[in-house]
Amino acid sequence: MKEFDVFEKKLGLTFNNKDLLTQAFVHRSYLNENPTFGLDQNERLEFLGDAVLELVVTEHLYQDFPEKAEGELTNWRAALVNAKMLTGVAEELGFNDFLLLSRGETKELGKARQYILANTFEALIGALYLDSGYDACDDFIKKYLLVKLPDIIKNKSYQDAKSHFQEQSQDKVGVTPLYKVVKEWGPDHKKKFTVAVFLGKEMVAEGEGYSKQEAEEEAAKSALIIKKWN
Repeated sequence: MKEFDVFEKKLGLTFNNKDLLTQAFVHRSYLNENPTFGLDQNERLEFLGDAVLELVVTEHLYQDFPEKAEGELTNWRAALVNAKMLTGVAEELGFNDFLLLSRGETKELGKARQYILANTFEALIGALYLDSGYDACDDFIKKYLLVKLPDIIKNKSYQDAKSHFQEQSQDKVGVTPLYKVVKEWGPDHKKKFTVAVFLGKEMVAEGEGYSKQEAEEEAAKSALIIKKWN
């Protein structure tokens, strides 16, 4: 079993219920090979953590930037809580050393692993919320995630392709892009999506990803290139 006391010490956490901490790192694939493990996989914790994460980040942005409009705050929030950012923070904090994965999943080090890390970050927030409450989550998110905001603002990395494509399409052709899932495949724990982006009836481009949001972003990137709006 992973030594989660090492993880707690490294991150300055103290869980009352150690099972909650462990469960946050249990990927669905691990239980396929270890059906008698005794703990559930982390998807329900991820569901809860996603909501807590968004609320904490939203509250800080609202309180800290009273002069900013809703649209800009929304873009900043999206840049803080997207899968790429959460994956990067999870890697920095050493999550890879504690993931409970199947033997096959352990060998996956590409996009699939990044998606698992982002989900595990959210699951940890969910576990921390159940164990220690909102304030503990607030402290953790402020310490490890909100510190990324100055760089996001400085580098304008909050201007994601999807937002940029929407601005360009509304400005140039007066149409808001519409995204549709046209294909999904793979097992539940590693499902992939193909999303098409439309301007009216015109399908401009497609994108693939391990989440609908990721596929939409890839579709928007391709659409900007096709339309030469980038």
